[in-house]
Order: sequence, then C-alpha cells, then structure tokens
Amino acid sequence: MSEPQSALLLRKQLAELNKNPVEGFSAGLIDDNDIYRWEVLIIGPPDTLYEGGFFKAHLQFPKEYPLRPPRMKFITEIWHPNIEKNGDVCISILHEPGDDKWGYEKASERWLPVHTVETILISVISMLADPNDESPANVDAA
Repeated sequence: MSEPQSALLLRKQLAELNKNPVEGFSAGLIDDNDIYRWEVLIIGPPDTLYEGGFFKAHLQFPKEYPLRPPRMKFITEIWHPNIEKNGDVCISILHEPGDDKWGYEKASERWLPVHTVETILISVISMLADPNDESPANVDAA
C-alpha cells in the first residue's frame, strides 16, 4: 500500500531541513516509524527574554496535512502570552483554515496549505520575540 500524500510531503520537508538546516531551530521525528510526530528544539531568539534558552516542543500532524494544521505543544516549561500553561501554542497560522467564528482573525492569517514545518517554526520564533498580548492564551503571562 502506498503512503498517504501527507506522509510523503512531511518526509520531503524533513529531508529538506536535514539538508539545509535553518538557524534558530532543529527538527526531527520523535519516533522514526511515525512521520506525523515531530520533536523540535527552538533556540531562544536574541534580544528577548528567551535568549540563550533551549525549548523543546512537539508537532503533531493530522493525516489531512497540509489541508489542516498541526498542533504544537512546548514540552519545556515556558512563560509566554501566546502559550497556554499546558504548553499548547496559540498562534493564528496553527488555527483551522477559514473564517474565525469570533471575527478576530482574517482567514488569510489562519492555516494555509502553503505552510511548512519551516514556516511554522519561524512564525513561532517570531511570536516568542513579539507576543500578541491582545489575544493571550496565558492571561497571567500577558
């Protein structure tokens, strides 16, 4: 039986990240037999409260990827307005595609199938450096 398109796409993205690493993070599989579960290590961005830190997180991809977004959860404890106390990341590009039922986000800010592991992690690193405190997931951190 052939592999689903989502698995082929994730294998391609993993190979690309291994061949051309991106500054600021590393990514790989939690289990070599499960392409849908990734572990990432984000290096705290310079000139932020997180500078010099190493933050481990997991990405869980749905079988419908890239039509639906992965879920991201920090395993390392981190205090940030857009990261829930349990580690779940709350960022627009990881929200289901389409219109926001609360009218806060534009559809163009939400998940789009063009996003890759690289664009997700670059967005999360940017979020660490520039939190959105208008819509906090962790009110205490905001």
